[in-house]
Amino acid sequence: PVQVQTVESQLHTNTEAVVGTVQAKLHAQLEAKVSGHIAQMPVTLGQPVKAGELVALLDSSDLKARLDQSEAASQQASRDWDRISALFHQRAATQSEYDAAEARKNGADAAVAEAKAMLAYAKVVAPFDGVVTRKWADVGDLASPGKPLVDIEDPSQLQVWADVPDNLTSEVRPDENLDVRVDGLDNQLAGTVAEISPAADPITHTFRVKVNLPVTPGLKSGQFARVEVPAGESRTLFVPDAAVVQRGELEILFVIADGHAHLRLVKTGRHLDGRMEILYGLNARSE
Repeated sequence: PVQVQTVESQLHTNTEAVVGTVQAKLHAQLEAKVSGHIAQMPVTLGQPVKAGELVALLDSSDLKARLDQSEAASQQASRDWDRISALFHQRAATQSEYDAAEARKNGADAAVAEAKAMLAYAKVVAPFDGVVTRKWADVGDLASPGKPLVDIEDPSQLQVWADVPDNLTSEVRPDENLDVRVDGLDNQLAGTVAEISPAADPITHTFRVKVNLPVTPGLKSGQFARVEVPAGESRTLFVPDAAVVQRGELEILFVIADGHAHLRLVKTGRHLDGRMEILYGLNARSE
């Protein structure tokens, strides 16, 4: 049986595929705030971690010694202040002696607080729930400020970062839904525009756009993606997929004229929802 369908031009929103990369919305590269050799690193690549969980522990013997020294100085300064304070209230010590003793006590207390903070920095912990994606160091390595230890990201919140040409940026708006195709995934994803850079890159003349992605099995950071960005509207001819016959490199379509089927060579374009775009070879006004 043969079915006949009238071909009409339809108003269609044109899109342009802009390449991008899947990235985690939350990503952190952890570093040590103090220098020291790594004594423990109880995490492995791909290991899930909770916020506050230990990622690396530095050798803190020097920091502990500094804390002991600070606490001893603080105790001595406190005893001196108690003695000078008692003498001052008995008018046996001057105001300047009292002020000097109080300043030494406050300075010693501050040194203890600083030493405790430095000792706490020997523990590097996860800032949020996530997964270890990279290890830059291991047990025995020297950690120091500015030297990365591990990378952590939250795989439950992924985005596509795409650089959109300036001539298409006006078509992209916050909270707008954009179709996203990711290599390795069969289904098209429905993304939502989260951020649009207010300034263009001076070299590439593109704007960074971040598109939130839904939680999808198999979706991972670092994957290659294409974001379908609106590029205006045009009238386009679409026919059912079954109407186009492939003969080698030729694409054939049959049209009805004077009660007979006539062969036409056509050129197809996009494939959308079971329909094929006809770029040329068919005129909707006459057939």
